[in-house]
Amino acid sequence: MTNKESQTIEYKQSWRDDCLKVISAFANSDGGKLIIGLDDQGNPSGLKNVRKLLEDIPNKIRNKLGILPSVELNRKSGKEIIKITILPSSVPISHNGKYYLRSGSTVQELQGKDLADFLMKKSGSTWDDIVEERAGFNEIDNDSIKKFKKYAVDRIPSIINETDNTALLQKLNLIDDKDLKRASVLLFSNDPQKFYLQSVVRIGKFLTDTEIQTTDIVEGNLFVQLENSLEILRTKYLVSNIKYEGIHRRDILEYPYEALREAIINALIHRDYSGTSQIQIRVYPDKLMIMNEGKLPPEIPVEKLKTNHLSIPRNTLLAKIFYYAGFIESWGHGTIKIVENCIEQGLPEPDFVEEYGVMAVIFYKDKWNEENLRKLGLNKRQIKAVTYIKENEKITNKEYLEINNCSRNTATNDLRDLIKKHVLKESGKKGAGSYYVIAQ
Repeated sequence: MTNKESQTIEYKQSWRDDCLKVISAFANSDGGKLIIGLDDQGNPSGLKNVRKLLEDIPNKIRNKLGILPSVELNRKSGKEIIKITILPSSVPISHNGKYYLRSGSTVQELQGKDLADFLMKKSGSTWDDIVEERAGFNEIDNDSIKKFKKYAVDRIPSIINETDNTALLQKLNLIDDKDLKRASVLLFSNDPQKFYLQSVVRIGKFLTDTEIQTTDIVEGNLFVQLENSLEILRTKYLVSNIKYEGIHRRDILEYPYEALREAIINALIHRDYSGTSQIQIRVYPDKLMIMNEGKLPPEIPVEKLKTNHLSIPRNTLLAKIFYYAGFIESWGHGTIKIVENCIEQGLPEPDFVEEYGVMAVIFYKDKWNEENLRKLGLNKRQIKAVTYIKENEKITNKEYLEINNCSRNTATNDLRDLIKKHVLKESGKKGAGSYYVIAQ
């Protein structure tokens, strides 16, 4: 038995009815053990009326919480203690009309949005699966459904023959009885913002974090938002480089188009629509950020997004319709494709960041910008040298000495390290004419 309280262990010196709050929190979380007869350090304090407690505790738990945990008599250092083992519950467990979760070694009451999310998750529903009582079938845009049928014909060949839009939405599980679900409004409505003001994409060009040059707000249903967001980025915010392959001209966007498309789709289908924040696309001089409200599921820590991982969509219906349309796969490979697209275009790997309930994908334009150079462990002299090369195309050993005011031995060691880290490469010349350039 551990001597420390934790996410799954709590100590109480004696039984009091507020122990029921702890038990409900364990049941609503990952389960746990409540030990009666120990102080906060896990030392036995001794119990009175143990036999009566062994009868009363299970009855109180059953009557108040509606669950039957294991209640056992144990001993520690010769003193009797009671161990209550609580399993995680598939249904929400309330105590006096309130709901609690375990967080570390504390019990937290759920309120507001957190409570709504918890109850929805326990019910097996997702936000997009709930009926939108304010919306009628006149909200549905027939042209959007026509486009979807063309997209989906490869994965649902029979869809092209479906002429009844109501029947189609029913087959796609976007209707409950005769009512539209939230997903159908977001996907096919003429104006989903009538019901969900926050369901837009805001694009901005940032010179700095506080200096904004221009802004666009993209409305419409999710398919329209995807198409228009990409078009606005391509034509207004980003630069295309022209490349010729034989006689064929190719316009290559400064960030991979497919990677941007995948990241925007992820933001649209995984965002928390019960929140108040809009999807934001921030275009900086040296990077681009796509941000959406919504935490990752606990089964997928952010560091796993660059490796094979499960696909656990926040909004299952939205994800299913985008899958039928051929816009995503169902294997959780989207974030891996984003990384691969960036590497193929000679850009650094993007970062996936989760902070304060917001998920962000950060694309970098310059592989050797100061932020990425610091990530490689370069010192100030080396970063200064790389910046010098970007401005002057090359650097010699002598120039390295001059701009850094360092010894020849230090310069030699720094340059060797830059070559080892594949940041620089040495020219073919040897001796006095030798110089260094960026490796790519």
